[in-house]
Amino acid sequence: MRNRFSGVIAVLVAIVASSSVTLAQGTQQSGGAKARLAVGVSPDISGVWLMDTDAYHKDPGAGSLKPVPMTPWGEERFKANAGKPGYDDPTFHCDPPGLPRIALGQAPFEIVQIPGRVLMLYEDFHEHRQIWMDGRALPKDPDPTWYGYSAGKWEGDTLVVDTIGFDDRSWLDGNGHAHSDAMHVVERYRRLDHDTLELTMTIDDPKAYTRPWVNKSPKTFKLAPKTGPKAEVMELVCVPEDEEAFRKAVRDPAASKH
Repeated sequence: MRNRFSGVIAVLVAIVASSSVTLAQGTQQSGGAKARLAVGVSPDISGVWLMDTDAYHKDPGAGSLKPVPMTPWGEERFKANAGKPGYDDPTFHCDPPGLPRIALGQAPFEIVQIPGRVLMLYEDFHEHRQIWMDGRALPKDPDPTWYGYSAGKWEGDTLVVDTIGFDDRSWLDGNGHAHSDAMHVVERYRRLDHDTLELTMTIDDPKAYTRPWVNKSPKTFKLAPKTGPKAEVMELVCVPEDEEAFRKAVRDPAASKH
């Protein structure tokens, strides 16, 4: 009996000791993260990120942008876009999706952090963006491009990306909502845990809309495993002749039935 009682005591002592070590390790990790932020060491959000399918199945609209009232200019552009046969989306002709569409898409993308920059490598359309992290200000009059000119900074554990200087030929979504070359996009990326990345987005374009667009809820992504078919961003190039053949064979006949 004495030996059995001694054994029980030993087990309890071991459990308490183990719990204390675990608590201490958790406290050290939390303190270490705060210390890294305090000395200006950037959080790590690098890796290949996939659409959070669980969140999508619960709410297919999760992370999408909520339309807001348009200005007369925005209304005119929207009617012109949506009035085309088959919703003649520019991406159907292999034009780049632009922002915000590329960031809110369903295809995988990779974040690469290097000194002075964050690179975004997208599987969809095989596109890439560079976000300057060297403290530079946004240019006052940048040449318009499909993905604009981006400068980022860390606010605590959140990567905040400001982008201006857009080519106005891209659409905000597949429904034909337009934007002007004065659009200003703010992305906020935050790693909720090791496997989850959250993105919130604000689109401010006073020429086209009466107030900013925002996510109706944050969009979440899951970290891809380090091995296997999902560990790499694949090549998914839009080929104009293939898109044109698909349009003639599928899109135009389908549009003519409505």
